[in-house]
Amino acid sequence: MDNLKKRVLSGIIGLTFMIIVVLKGNILLNISLFLISLIGLREIFNALSNISINPVKWVGFLSCVFIYLSIYLQFDISILIILIALILLVNYVLNEKIHFIDISATFFSIIYIPCMLINISYLGNTRYIWMVFTIAFGTDTFAYLIGSTLGKHKLSPKLSPKKSVEGAIGGIFGSLIMTVIYSYYFVQNHFGLIALLAIVASILAQIGDLAASKLKREAGIKDYGNIIPGHGGILDRFDSIIFVAPIVFYFSKFFLL
Repeated sequence: MDNLKKRVLSGIIGLTFMIIVVLKGNILLNISLFLISLIGLREIFNALSNISINPVKWVGFLSCVFIYLSIYLQFDISILIILIALILLVNYVLNEKIHFIDISATFFSIIYIPCMLINISYLGNTRYIWMVFTIAFGTDTFAYLIGSTLGKHKLSPKLSPKKSVEGAIGGIFGSLIMTVIYSYYFVQNHFGLIALLAIVASILAQIGDLAASKLKREAGIKDYGNIIPGHGGILDRFDSIIFVAPIVFYFSKFFLL
């Protein structure tokens, strides 16, 4: 099976699974996000090790467990983040083999993956959860379509040579169109605010994509993994969703609910 067929087939399977998980919500959604976060942490830790950074892996994985348990144990995640920072600092002091860059990279990875993705859980059972995927996938799809047909000016040739300014603008308009259509049928108010959300989140989705690409380039890897045939690793597929999830949650919490 060639790479294009693998991408299409795995994309269809992944999209079907995502729809089922989001529709079911609750514990299935939380377990799925937890597993995605664990795999994502493993991928970023492996990438960092390629550039001589050695994250404190056990702290990262254990933190991921407690971050998702916080949904059920009902404790403030900000307190957990402070405890994680303290544990990392204790490790830094007591272990001579651990350097400051190691604990900094570990802390960043925890914030970047499980702390960002858990916002999808917070959106569970609300009509706004679908906006995370509408914005992220709308941006990716239209950026690719417009970029591959009309793209002439490189957006960031060193980080992602195939991305163009025209594609980036197309991604923003694609996100706007798909999100407004969704809100027309399922939200039915706040159109101006939702349009603003779609534009800002689309820009952040593309920044998330470029950030993940920059780390791959620095680490000297093509993909973060091979768990998704034709697409690579979790971070290759979820890089934009990671950035979109928190802004959709907090925007909906303060302006839409």
